[in-house]
Amino acid sequence: MKISENWLREWVNPDISSDDLVAQITLAGLEVDEVLPVASDFSGVVVGDIISAEPHPNADKLQVCQVSDGSEVFQVVCGAPNARPGIKIPFAKIGAVLGADFKIKKAKLRQVESFGMLCSASELGLSDDHDGIMELPVVAKAGEDFRAFLGLDDQIIDVDLTPNRSDCLSIAGLAREVGVLNKTDVTPVKVTPADVTIDDAFPVRVDAKQACPRYLGRVIRGVNIKAQSPLWMVEKLRRSGIRSIDPVVDITNYVMLELGQPMHAFDLANLSGSVVVRMANEGEKIVLLDGQEISLREDTMVIADEKAPLAIAGVMGGEGSGVNAETQDIFLESAFFAPLALAGKARSYGLHTDSSHRFERGVDATLQERAIERATALVVEIAGGQVGPITHAVNEASLPEAAVVTLRRKKLDQYLAMSIDKDLVTDILTRLGLQMVEITDEAWTTKAPSHRFDIAIEADLIEEVARIYGYDNLPSSMPQAAVNFTPLSETKAQIQVLRSILVSQGYQEAVTYSFIDPNLSKQFLSKIEPIPLANPISADMGVMRPSLVPGLVKAYLYNQNRQQSRVRLFETGRRFIGSVDALADLDQQQQVAGLIAGTRHPEAWYHGSEKVDFYDLKAHVEALFALNDGGKPTYERSECEFLHPGRSADLFLEGQFVGLMGELHPQLSKALGVNQPIYVFDIALSAVLNATLPEYEVVSRFPEVRRDLALLVDRSVPVSALEKVISATAGEALKNVLVFDVYQGQGIDDTKKSVALGLTWQHPSHTLSDEEVNNSVEQTVAALSEQLGAVVRG
Repeated sequence: MKISENWLREWVNPDISSDDLVAQITLAGLEVDEVLPVASDFSGVVVGDIISAEPHPNADKLQVCQVSDGSEVFQVVCGAPNARPGIKIPFAKIGAVLGADFKIKKAKLRQVESFGMLCSASELGLSDDHDGIMELPVVAKAGEDFRAFLGLDDQIIDVDLTPNRSDCLSIAGLAREVGVLNKTDVTPVKVTPADVTIDDAFPVRVDAKQACPRYLGRVIRGVNIKAQSPLWMVEKLRRSGIRSIDPVVDITNYVMLELGQPMHAFDLANLSGSVVVRMANEGEKIVLLDGQEISLREDTMVIADEKAPLAIAGVMGGEGSGVNAETQDIFLESAFFAPLALAGKARSYGLHTDSSHRFERGVDATLQERAIERATALVVEIAGGQVGPITHAVNEASLPEAAVVTLRRKKLDQYLAMSIDKDLVTDILTRLGLQMVEITDEAWTTKAPSHRFDIAIEADLIEEVARIYGYDNLPSSMPQAAVNFTPLSETKAQIQVLRSILVSQGYQEAVTYSFIDPNLSKQFLSKIEPIPLANPISADMGVMRPSLVPGLVKAYLYNQNRQQSRVRLFETGRRFIGSVDALADLDQQQQVAGLIAGTRHPEAWYHGSEKVDFYDLKAHVEALFALNDGGKPTYERSECEFLHPGRSADLFLEGQFVGLMGELHPQLSKALGVNQPIYVFDIALSAVLNATLPEYEVVSRFPEVRRDLALLVDRSVPVSALEKVISATAGEALKNVLVFDVYQGQGIDDTKKSVALGLTWQHPSHTLSDEEVNNSVEQTVAALSEQLGAVVRG
């Protein structure tokens, strides 16, 4: 937010220099980005009074003016179309400097001498307006230094506020802060209720009562929209980065900057029936003041009349209902919109306005009447008009309540590493506007003022005391902590090794948010109710993630949109499953998840362009399980709704479900805009890191014996079932089972498949005889036939 230092000092004027003021604001946590002069470094310009203006004898577009500086009259040749007798203007006398290389000298234009220059606002670096000379108010005194008249020896302070400090998005708020820091009284602008001169009122109905708990409106008739905004207002707006438009719009902008309350003015002639605050109907359209036509969603609050939307509430007004050059009667709006109702709405339409910036962060819910009275007084003063009564629409139950927060002495001393005098703490909290509910030797119980909705917990009060006391006054010391050496567990691998394995496979580690879009969560896991956040950062980060996979898929889409097709990502972190009503029982298991897509190898002349498939992912997963020799997982067909039903598997370790893997479901891929198959896994971290203590085994010196079996089984029988039976019946000397062929087709019944397995035996103490091996084979075949209906192919 940009503000003029002179304007700030009208409200609060501590006896400190500009540099000290800037440093003080920054040290209080309101970072100053930059400080700029309000005008270029010109000199020698005074207020001039045009006495006469005659046509130039030798040029059609020039005039010869006689200009008084209060003591002398100078002849000046001027080409501005608005140069005329009786107006006050900036007059650059001979010797004036308007820039580094522009010094005013005596000149002769078409044989007529000119002793100076009449200046436009652009020539003085005040604006881009170069259509004519700058006209000054009649109160300007001829001969007065122009810089002093406009107060141009001023600077613009650009304050970068954090989202929680929206109370300082105004002169009033920043002045309040400076006053607290310097123990200086603030002189607020005096606001008195306007004299109501007409009974005209426009009906207001609020349907979105929770989103808009307070809405005030007022009719003002007979406004002179062509009146000039006073120069002092135009200058204050300019120094805050807002250009002057017309007196009504200027006033609403000025009150927003002054008090912090965004406002809007409607052309009363374009309103029909009544003003209705409601949620939009899906697909409704509105043309905004910037000319954009927006198709509205049903989650967007609008200000409407009986016919159509007039404005996106808290964001921007509509072109058809706004004030224009023909406006005579206006309906002035001042409202409180709940921050959550507006969070992210402007950005979702590609908009960002001063109003949305303030409403999303929070506006004082008690400010609306003061703001509308202030704006009314300025409208009547500048543009005239007859004032109607204020129309109130208030839902008290939905207005925010001031938080009651207790600050404990023990906690304050602990965090600040010192003890501040009790009376000083009380004074700081009182100066900040907090109401003292109860004070004891052990604690302060306070009630936050309406403009400080960021004060909600004890830590907020500790921060406030530290800020105002001064961070530079707090003791500083190096942190001291005991170094505790913990032995590495032999039964647990280190996560760094897991990361190294995945990196060696071409993965890159991702760190995604633990919060995701509720709609995205529902797309992946519709049967799991995600845990909502009470105060989300934005609407698309509203719930805790029930799986790491949605975040990785979103990261993949980010890469896809930047023409990256070969992507390998992994992440370790918690997923959250449970009920918001039983947070103590929340399942926060640590997971490792991964995603692969694109070609198997990086592009190179010596590699093919084969795409990754399910078995590439399976190899990576099995490499993780081999990390700690915790056992080989078994696989079963997965029923996970976000995975392809025929290219996915659930993982089990010793009969316990530990994760899943597979191709993302094609329908979900299409809905998300994924342009190629992607494969994901999501596994409990403990399953790949934990294992039993390793046991020493002698390496057998005796030869291996292999037998191959070709079995006919039902297509529904998984290979893992065959391996399980073989491992249980083939004897202790069985060393390995290898599936080397699976066949379905000609010569095989449509309901069957042929599975070829290689069985390897090796005994640690002797050479196996053919009889021993044949017995094992016979036992195995019999068990396979009995349990799975397998038949050995001839």
